[in-house]
Amino acid sequence: MRKCLAAFLLAGALTGPALAQEDEIAGTIRSQMEAFLAEDAETAFTFASPGIQGLFGTPENFSRMVREGYPMVWHPGEIRFGGLDERGNYLAQNVYVTDTAGRAHALEYLMEQIDGRWRIAGVRLLDLPEASV
Repeated sequence: MRKCLAAFLLAGALTGPALAQEDEIAGTIRSQMEAFLAEDAETAFTFASPGIQGLFGTPENFSRMVREGYPMVWHPGEIRFGGLDERGNYLAQNVYVTDTAGRAHALEYLMEQIDGRWRIAGVRLLDLPEASV
């Protein structure tokens, strides 16, 4: 009985931080999408990793790329979070978004932790059949 209880407590201790991490990552992604909806390029840019910020240079350049290349992220409809996996030094979060026309899209967000804060290091479109829920 004690071994069973100890195993249960250990499993709970290990799951707690993982769930908190998932919540933090989802919060970062949602916050950036909310900034895009508000057309607040400066705030949206703060959720990007330093590598992405360096690549685009300014919030305006970054928001133009998102608006033109990822319109479903610029003005998302429904947002749902799928699997979270390790990818080397990153975590990959699958996100399912509907666009303003109601079409479904699957995206993979590469997340990087910098100074204790999750930042978006890249996004790629996935084919819906290859996306894991």
